[in-house]
Amino acid sequence: MKATELSISGAWEFLPQQFPDDRGNFAVWYDAAAFADALGFELTVAQTNHSVSRRGVVRGVHWADVPIGQGKYVYCPQGALLDFIVDLRVGSPTFGQHEVVRLDPVDFRAVYLSEGLGHAFVALEDDTVMSYLCSARYAPTRERIVNALDEDLALPIPSDTTPILSERDANGPGLIELRDAGLLPSYDDCQQLYQLLRNGQRPQLDG
Repeated sequence: MKATELSISGAWEFLPQQFPDDRGNFAVWYDAAAFADALGFELTVAQTNHSVSRRGVVRGVHWADVPIGQGKYVYCPQGALLDFIVDLRVGSPTFGQHEVVRLDPVDFRAVYLSEGLGHAFVALEDDTVMSYLCSARYAPTRERIVNALDEDLALPIPSDTTPILSERDANGPGLIELRDAGLLPSYDDCQQLYQLLRNGQRPQLDG
């Protein structure tokens, strides 16, 4: 498993080794030891999610309030998608910037985005499947949205794609609106959380 930190701190790409033979193929898309070696802590898996999307579907940009937040380890076992990781952490050197990684069952590539980073994707094929491991359970009152079509984000959705968004995502506010309202995560708060994780601690939601 090859782990590479992307240009946004806290965002990682994982590329597994493949073992093809006359029966088919085999790959380990998540390896706890490789993850811990790269990030300095073990990933707590509190929830696993699975979505199926037709071509053109855009989901996101989503994140969860920090402290707590929700780290995500993302993998595409069927179809193909462009995965967008957006730095929403106010005070970060890369605030407002994004990374784009193609995920598909050809390379079996996966990405991890730390708490405080925004996540979105666009499906490039019908019946595209996304599976992801989450460090915290879904908490509706803490889940947030940035409009994926916001011009300030400038996410490179392919020009031959007509974006299909849920009503909730389509009505999401823009990046600057959220920043000015003080609703985005703080880079300092995120750094403190990452240090707690490296020290073997994880804050818990009440209730």
